Amino acid sequence: MEKNEHKRDGFRSRSGFIIACIGSAVGMGNIWRFPMLVSTWGGLTFLLPYFIFVILIASTGVIEEFALGRAGGAGPMGSFGKCTELRYGRRRIGERIGYIPILGSLALAIGYTCVMGWIFKYTFMAFSGDMLAMGQDMDKIVGTFNSTASSWGANVWIIIAVVVSFAIMSFGIAGGIERANKVMMPVLFVLFLALGVYIFTLDGSSDGYKYILTVNPKGLADPKLWIYAFGQAFFSLSVTGSGMIVYGAYLSKDEDVVGVAQHTALFDTIAAVVAALVIIPACFSYGLDVGAGPSLLFVTLPTILQDIPMGQLFAIILYMAMIFAGVSSLQNMFEVVAESLMHKFPKLNRVTVLVLLGALCL
Repeated sequence: MEKNEHKRDGFRSRSGFIIACIGSAVGMGNIWRFPMLVSTWGGLTFLLPYFIFVILIASTGVIEEFALGRAGGAGPMGSFGKCTELRYGRRRIGERIGYIPILGSLALAIGYTCVMGWIFKYTFMAFSGDMLAMGQDMDKIVGTFNSTASSWGANVWIIIAVVVSFAIMSFGIAGGIERANKVMMPVLFVLFLALGVYIFTLDGSSDGYKYILTVNPKGLADPKLWIYAFGQAFFSLSVTGSGMIVYGAYLSKDEDVVGVAQHTALFDTIAAVVAALVIIPACFSYGLDVGAGPSLLFVTLPTILQDIPMGQLFAIILYMAMIFAGVSSLQNMFEVVAESLMHKFPKLNRVTVLVLLGALCL
C-alpha cells in the first residue's frame, strides 16, 4: 500500500489529462491580458515572438514539469524532495524549496477567487438582465462591488467561486477535475467560437482583423516587446513550478510526456488567439479601448453587449465561458496546496483538506 492514499487517484485517460492541463493554462490571462498585449504591441508584431516563446517553453519547461511530477509521484514538495535526496542524500532541502511555489500558488488562488467572484456576479446579472441595464453608468458598475451596498457586497460571490471549485475537487482527480474539464473546456471553445462568428458579421470588425495581421518591423526591435511576449507565454502555459508538476504526478507512467506537452501548448495558444479574434475586432467595431485591462470584462464588454441584438444571450454565453476558464485554472492552483497538505499529512483525506483550505481563504 502506498504511503499517501491520494496517490492512487489519477487521470483515467490521455485526453482527460491534456484537457485538464489546458484548463489550468486557459484563464483570465488568455481572455483579457492576451488581447490587450496583442493590441498594445501591434498584432503580429507581438504574436511572432509570442509563438516563438510558446514553442521554446513547451519544448522545455512544460515537459520538465510534467516529467518531474510523474517521476516524483508528488507535487512540488515531494518531487523537489526526491531530487535533492537523489543528488545530496537529503530530502528536507528540496521539500523546503517546494514551499516557495506552493505558497505562491496559494497566494495566486486567493487573489484569483476575488476576480472569479466578480465573474460569478456578472454571470448572475447577465441572466437577470441587470448587467445590460447598467449600461455605461460607472456609479452603478462601481456600486455592484461596493461592500456598503449590501451586507455582503461581493463577498458572497467569492464564497460561491470557492465552493464551486472545491465541490469539483472533492470528487478527486478522475471523478472531479478530469470529468469537469472534459465538459468545461469543449463548451468554452464552442462558446467563444459562437461569439467569434457573430463578431465577424459586425461593421468595422474587419479593421480589427487587419490590425491583428499587421507587422511592424521596427517594433520587433524593441526589447520590451520580447520581454512581454516571453512573460505572457510563460504565464499562459502555467509554468509555475507547481501546477503542472501536480498534474504530472497524476499522469500514467505509460503516457508520452512530450506529446501531451505539445497538445497542451497548442490548444492553450488556440484559446488565446480565438479570444483575441473575438475581443479585438469587437472593440474596433464599437470604437472601444481593447487595452482597458481588467475593466474590459466589467465595463467594455457590457457596453458592447447592451447594443447588439440578443445582447443578453451573448452576455450569458460570454460570462459562462469565463466561469469555465476561471474555475479550471482556480482548481489547479488549489490542487497544488491540497496535494501538498495530503503529502505532508497522509492521514488527512481530500475533503478535510479542502475544508481547511476553504476556512483559510475565507
